[in-house]
Formats: sequence, structure tokens, C-alpha cells
Amino acid sequence: MGSAGTSTPGIPDERRQLINVAYRLLGSVTEAEDAVQDAYTRWYGLPRGRQEEILSPGAWLTTVTSRICLDLLGSARARRERYVGAWLPEPLPDRTEWDRTGDTGPGDPADQIVLDESVAMAFLVVLESTTPAERVAFVLHDVFRYPFAEIADVLGRTPAACKQLAASARRRVGAARAPVTAAGQGDVVRRVKEAWETKDIATLVGLLDPAAVMTADGGGMVGTVLRPVEGGALIAQYMVAIADKAPGLELLERSVNGVPGLVAQRAGAVQTVASFGISGGHVHRIWVVRNPEKLRPWAREDPSLRRAAPPTG
Repeated sequence: MGSAGTSTPGIPDERRQLINVAYRLLGSVTEAEDAVQDAYTRWYGLPRGRQEEILSPGAWLTTVTSRICLDLLGSARARRERYVGAWLPEPLPDRTEWDRTGDTGPGDPADQIVLDESVAMAFLVVLESTTPAERVAFVLHDVFRYPFAEIADVLGRTPAACKQLAASARRRVGAARAPVTAAGQGDVVRRVKEAWETKDIATLVGLLDPAAVMTADGGGMVGTVLRPVEGGALIAQYMVAIADKAPGLELLERSVNGVPGLVAQRAGAVQTVASFGISGGHVHRIWVVRNPEKLRPWAREDPSLRRAAPPTG
């Protein structure tokens, strides 16, 4: 893949590109990091003569990383069948906005992911409905602008077949890739926060679409609903019930995957990250991530949620 660049493997800029590709393919910071590390391991495992034959190490790494992600996506459905409750992508913080602790370095994978509409939670959730091959073709072409001739090398199919796969995924994604409008969404999220804090069910019902759906991901590690909660009134009641049962939680307005969201923390440790799908001034989708394995990028005060960064090769 020539568009990945010809820089020497192992430099931060190359790893940043690979992490960005892998996160959009997998929806998981942890799995993206592992995929990129695996690609680097394979590179350094090549004989020196073979390395010298590769004109663009960056292109080679991108192709290998994409193939690793394709394999992971292929086995993901079986893993999801064993997952407790709903599975949601890992939410991403915007460290430049709120992390002032200075305890994470530039090697933190979450810090290297560019926040744009292609990482919005609504977009990533819809991508889960595509096949692995569709997702790879669509993300590499529509998001990263790789030509189908190069994507064909990743998928082992013809460029024409890859074009059809991307078109199929594009139809499924549809409006989910709408431009992020943070200003309007921020106002609605702020009003939801205020109504939630004051346990104002009537105001919450007014902010929620009557057909709104809330999906929560606890991974079986923490308590949460295992099935989506449907209907604005039921969601409002559930939110107030949570507030009653969880005293001491502090709600904060934070950027989640590049758009306004809410974070609930206790004693400085993040417990929950909530993303919102908003249209027409009303919330129609809420995605709640409580699985602590997926909240590692948000960890500040709680070192137990941190994961040591692997070597860069």
C-alpha cells in the first residue's frame, strides 16, 4: 500500500497511522494496539534480505495490519456470542481537552487516534453490521482513500469485488457518517446532564425521542442492563433509578469519540462513559460503556485500569 508512506518502521508517525486504521477496523483500542504490535513483530521477524526487498516498509505494515484485523473480525462474531450482554466499541477520550495529570506519554494508543466522524460511536456501531470484508474495503477506501487495487491485496479479491464490498458497506452506513455538529449536540447533552442530576423525569422524557434506545456494555464485569432499554419514558425512569442507587457519582461533560458525551466518575475514577445519537434536538440513541476493560484510556486516578504500553519495535 503505497499511500501508507515509505518511512522507516517504528517511528511514531507510522505507528499512529496503523493505530488509526486498526481502531476503525476493530472498534477496540486494545485490539488495535495488539494488531499493530503483531505487524511490527512480523516485520522484525523477516530475514534482513527480505526486509531489503520491500520498497515501502510502511505500506507492508499497513497491509499486514489490515490482514490481521480482517482475521480478528472474522472470529469476532463467535467471541461476541459468548460476550455477556451487548458489545459496544471502546469509547475514546479527547486527552487534550481534559487530561491535565501529565501521566500518559505520546505512546498511549488512544492519544494517537484522530477524532473525526469516522470514529463517532454511531458510525462504529453501524459498521458492526457489515461483514469483515465489507468493513475492511469500506474503511480503507472511504476513510483512508486507499485505491481498490491495493485493497485487493489485503482481501485477496479483485479490485472490482472490493469496490462492490465497499459499496455494500456504504449503503448500510448511510446517514451514520453525518458530519459531527458538536455545538448543537453539546447543548442537548448538557440539558440531559442537568435533568439527570436533578432526577427530573419530565425533562428527561422531553429530551428523549419517544422511540429512543439505550444500549449498555458491562461485559459481565459490572452491573448493567443486558438488553437494550427501549422508549424515552422507560429510559428516563431507568436513568433516575441509577442516580438513586449510585450516590457519589459525578457527571462530567466530556468529548467521547470526538463529540459531546457524559462521563460518570467516583473518587476520580471513571465508572461509565455515555455517547449520544442526537437529531432534531432529541436523543434517539444512548450507548453506555461500563466494562472496565474498555475504559482503560479514560483512567486517570485508578492505576489498576492502566495497561503498560508495549515496545514500539
